[in-house]
Amino acid sequence: MYKLKTAAAFDSAHFLAGYYGKCANLHGHHWVIEVEAGSDILQETGEKRGMVIDFVDLKKAVRALADSYDHALIYEAGSLRDTTLSALREEHFRLIEVPYRPTAENFSRAFYEALTTAGIPVMSVTVYETPENAARYEV
Repeated sequence: MYKLKTAAAFDSAHFLAGYYGKCANLHGHHWVIEVEAGSDILQETGEKRGMVIDFVDLKKAVRALADSYDHALIYEAGSLRDTTLSALREEHFRLIEVPYRPTAENFSRAFYEALTTAGIPVMSVTVYETPENAARYEV
């Protein structure tokens, strides 16, 4: 098995609705997305001969994913009142609604699925919310 690894980071805020600890409050993280791609075989012909995937393509896909979440408030659908959302939009805050609780666990799966859909041969995605704490999703 050939394996490649790359990473990209983004900064964003979130909170955990219905949680009764510190993370119920709005707070931010420097998230790191670490992606491992792989294959049993290498490309045999063309410009990418001898590669699983061109690192340029892998890095570009992971960087684009990270950039799409950068400097935003990520919140779970239904967790904020319409008046709160309206006020935040009036202030031109960048908001990203997700259909799941915005945890490292859920991000790791969502990012795995997004990259796989984009044609990346993903083996695993690890999402760090701090340098010491991470969640990994793999199939």
